[in-house]
Amino acid sequence: MNKMNLAALVRGLFLDLTKKPHFVITDYANKEPAPNGAMCIEITSEQSEESSALMIRKAYENWKKTNPAAEDKIILPSCVAITLKNKFEVLFWIGDNYDSVQKKCIAKDASTFIVTSSEANTTITQEERSNIVKNKIALVTGGAQGIGEDIVRNLVSAGAFVFIADLNISGAKNLADKINASENRTAAFAVEVNVSSEESVEAMINTTAEITGGLDIFISNAGVLKAGSVLEQELSDFKFVTDINFTGFFIVSKFAGRLLRTQHLTAPNWKTDIIQVNSKSGLEGSNKNGAYAGGKFGGIGLVASFAMELIEYGIKVNAVCPGNFLDGPLWSDPDKGLFVQYLTAGKVPGAKTIADVRASYESRVPMKRGCTGKDLVRAIFYIIEQEYETGQAIPVTGGQIMLH
Repeated sequence: MNKMNLAALVRGLFLDLTKKPHFVITDYANKEPAPNGAMCIEITSEQSEESSALMIRKAYENWKKTNPAAEDKIILPSCVAITLKNKFEVLFWIGDNYDSVQKKCIAKDASTFIVTSSEANTTITQEERSNIVKNKIALVTGGAQGIGEDIVRNLVSAGAFVFIADLNISGAKNLADKINASENRTAAFAVEVNVSSEESVEAMINTTAEITGGLDIFISNAGVLKAGSVLEQELSDFKFVTDINFTGFFIVSKFAGRLLRTQHLTAPNWKTDIIQVNSKSGLEGSNKNGAYAGGKFGGIGLVASFAMELIEYGIKVNAVCPGNFLDGPLWSDPDKGLFVQYLTAGKVPGAKTIADVRASYESRVPMKRGCTGKDLVRAIFYIIEQEYETGQAIPVTGGQIMLH
């Protein structure tokens, strides 16, 4: 039985019992003997995930009998010890925020904690609306710069713990350090990934499970663009774009979905999200940009298909389709930005300056401006909050693209 799958099963139990996010940190050191108060679980190497889930639930019921609590309270262990043939394999430390769990792990403090049992609400409370992602665990691919950075910063600002996954690992680490310093808490963690490589994505997901025990929100944002005419574009350029934007989404959904499915075995009522950052080019064609638009169109097909399959495991799969980020470096870079390229190429008839090109693109949007990171994140928050929707591609285009 994979230890990272066990971490997800343990996290799932706490999600199910408390109805709130929790962190599970894997600890391989100083495992013998188990700390006093730890919940011990004996497993076998041949056990399936399903039988392990049942065993974890049974172990908790037995542990609870020796640790009684008031009727409206739930008592929980801070530490779960996994043994194999009576030898300790790993300890899992649990709590409702990352830093407090780290302290317990370092101090080997297995004291119990108590939460108040909660009933399902039929009305939406102000607290729920303001805590949509608080203490939830998110991962953003392509999170080190650009729109990915905007998503990361907004999630952190709203109280989430975010893995910044990027091929640019130095940029991801630098951003994580800045965020953690400004937040005065451990709110972000950098992890390297190449989304077109199964081995790299699997390693990223295993790291996630080891550090936090699981995930609540997976945002597939990594993407590339190489425009070109179908009559001229090299196959290598076409494949480069589709390997990241289309095949990459399949790969990340495969491995993130496996982790979320495992977690679901012990948290059957907990909803999780896979969200693809798509594009308005996934809703309409894009002139001389077929590789990009084709990959984005295909991505929406994957979103709808994965949504139908994965909802069985409480996983919602949706896409957000932003319009042009006119203030971002793709458009506004003074040397290589699209405004400069389009002016030079004469793509906008009559345009004599960059301002003319920009004005042309803004005029195509009913709201007369480009999309911003804040606009996009509002749509992401809607998807996370809305439990009764999956398989959707939500435009964030200022009215440029309208649903039919």
